[in-house]
Amino acid sequence: MSVKLVKTCKKKNNKGLVRLETTLQAGQAFRWKYLGDEWSCAFNNMIILLKQDASYVYYRVISRELAFMKNEKEHIAFLENYFNLSVRLCDLYKEWAHKDKNFKLQMRRFKGVRILRQDPWENLICFICSSNNNIRRITKMVDILCSRYGSLVGTVRNIDYFNFPTPAKLSESSVESELRQLGFGYRAKFIQKTAWIIENERPKEWFESLRNKPYNEAKKNLCELIGVGDKVADCVCLMSLDKPSAIPIDTHVWQIARRDYNLSSGKYKTINKGLYNIIGDYFRNLWGSYAGWAQCVLFTSDLSMFKNRTIEMEKRLPKKISLDEINCNDKISNTNE
Repeated sequence: MSVKLVKTCKKKNNKGLVRLETTLQAGQAFRWKYLGDEWSCAFNNMIILLKQDASYVYYRVISRELAFMKNEKEHIAFLENYFNLSVRLCDLYKEWAHKDKNFKLQMRRFKGVRILRQDPWENLICFICSSNNNIRRITKMVDILCSRYGSLVGTVRNIDYFNFPTPAKLSESSVESELRQLGFGYRAKFIQKTAWIIENERPKEWFESLRNKPYNEAKKNLCELIGVGDKVADCVCLMSLDKPSAIPIDTHVWQIARRDYNLSSGKYKTINKGLYNIIGDYFRNLWGSYAGWAQCVLFTSDLSMFKNRTIEMEKRLPKKISLDEINCNDKISNTNE
């Protein structure tokens, strides 16, 4: 048996509001799949597919559950929240370009790079996986977590889609040894132990409460978890907890600071806590309260996959996609029958 429930709509994308290609590939989220013409990911028992032309972002929702299909306002609210569309990105770009010549140089190739507003639990575990890792390997690890411990949403175009596993599932005592066998190394312990703490020692609304705390306090609370240091905590603060001044510092950002801003390491030979704070404060003073968003644009520009990106490539979007061109024949296959 198979069930097909497809809802197709479009959302006006004025003034470079979001660019899917760069926003979804630049190391913020690790579950989006590119199908050659659409971006796809599973959330809350539904599969969302996105497509973009010069004027619109088109979305489709595929689900077994009719209740998910009827409420278009709920779909749009989810996407507006996920892509942080309440933030006026064009105004921020102008502000940063006025303050920073290097940003002005890069922004023409990387318009519409937004900070996502992701589920804090998922984001936390993904960035624990990011320790001493690259985007490709992190993506592979997250795929393993979802396929092994997440619930199956459905199969579309022969690709299985899973919800992200719950804290309860990843807190099971067998998880650490299983993940070690699957190549997670020392991260296996961090994932299982942190999941156990979240499941057993934190109130249900703990992550939501961090959104209402000052940045430094929220970061301190996150760093109390096993396997969470400054960088992981800042990733969660920036990409999940509404702390736009948080700046995750890794080797990419350190390289940018030295190469493009002549920031000297002084007595520091590695990124320790002292140097971490110096770099973060420098960029916060330069870019202001949304410094984490500006840093994301420059981080994206420094990734090898985008090194050869030109202004012409940035403009390369279809002028218009007809709704008739969007494949509505996709269906969720029930693999249990």
